[in-house]
Amino acid sequence: MTQSELTPGIVSGRLPEDRLESNFSDLHPAYDEHEAAVAADRCYFCYDAPCVTACPTEIDIPLFIRQISTGMDEAAAKTIFEQNILGGMCARVCPTENLCEQACVREAAEGKPVEIGRLQRHATDSLMERNVHPFTRGAPTGKRIAVVGAGPAGLACAHRLAMKGHDVVLFDSRSKAGGLNEFGIASYKTPNDFAQAEVDWLLQIGGIEVELGKRLGEGLSIEDLTDQYDAVFLGIGLAGVNALRAPGEDKEEVRDAVNFIAELRQTSDLSMLPIGRHVVVVGGGMTAVDAAVQSKLLGAEEVTMVYRRGRDRMAASVFEQDLAASKGVRIITHAQPVAVHGNGSVREVEFEYTKDGPNGLEPTGETFRLAADQLFKAIGQRLEGAPAGMMLSDGKITVTEAGRTSVEKVWAGGDCAAGGDDLTVTAVAEGRDAAEDIHAQLMG
Repeated sequence: MTQSELTPGIVSGRLPEDRLESNFSDLHPAYDEHEAAVAADRCYFCYDAPCVTACPTEIDIPLFIRQISTGMDEAAAKTIFEQNILGGMCARVCPTENLCEQACVREAAEGKPVEIGRLQRHATDSLMERNVHPFTRGAPTGKRIAVVGAGPAGLACAHRLAMKGHDVVLFDSRSKAGGLNEFGIASYKTPNDFAQAEVDWLLQIGGIEVELGKRLGEGLSIEDLTDQYDAVFLGIGLAGVNALRAPGEDKEEVRDAVNFIAELRQTSDLSMLPIGRHVVVVGGGMTAVDAAVQSKLLGAEEVTMVYRRGRDRMAASVFEQDLAASKGVRIITHAQPVAVHGNGSVREVEFEYTKDGPNGLEPTGETFRLAADQLFKAIGQRLEGAPAGMMLSDGKITVTEAGRTSVEKVWAGGDCAAGGDDLTVTAVAEGRDAAEDIHAQLMG
């Protein structure tokens, strides 16, 4: 039986394969050489450029753009990779509209910034497509470091440590390295298996041994790691998903959005992935947008994002919100779930409108219901598996500016560490900086 967007329930194959291929094609196609030259020519090459300050990894943006404008794409790539070894992924997924491009002088003057993200991708892709790695290992130090978590923070830390000449063992609980880059980002942002290609390219530095299927607390302990290694870095992310705290949350087809995104990223055939006719996503961050947009791209007839506060409080950028709306996602604000209805499986989700009062968010008593074959929870994640006795702040691992934890010989960074903003680029910066501090500590 041929399925369509109007087929009731949860089914696969709502759209023909050519539509799916088009829907999940590259969100921001790469520049060609001429387009890159024209885009680079708009840069003022500012002294004390505000875009550099706005970049968490402090890439010398005017320098790499000038290098592109003079035909030195590979030199531009090395300028980027010196600060951000995952510059290729960050060029694709960074909210540049809130970071470097928002700070661009062209944005202030004309309302149209230099397209820094796409220029960064142009440069990094030019080098990676040649399968060239721009760095070599330092002289062996005889030191061994354990990095737990092969996401952006762990990969950045491991690479910088390997550059310094240390031997690194990189542990991860999943079947692939990459963390959220591999399992947690929308497919249309990183098509053609880019996340794994980037990991393989990064590992060309040498000196990094990868052990998969190893989880902290299940065969790995901080005590054993600190005994066996000279230092330990934790980049374990946030594995737990917050609950709706609404009756009926345990019904079938009430799912974590992060698991849905991971399933979609790992499928080899999008036409075989089932999706509901009516999909509801609760949350207002990037994960919520990714889940909602991809539900629509798979062929769901009606997809609704519901967020308890106003649009101005959403963690998703205005660009992401507009992207969702452009794909046909309905966004409802100032509403929170109060019950999930259905006989076994979800059929409706009941919401109550909210308002901002003197004591914070307040319910109004006015409710409404949305039809739902599937309900995706995207209301934040929490830390699971933190070592016993490690100091925490707001549910995350307490760290110094250099990433040191309260446990001797242990550093941490990325989403699991307190103080960050849960962005890939921030995780890279924290992993890199922790590696520099580990090196200084071990060699001092």
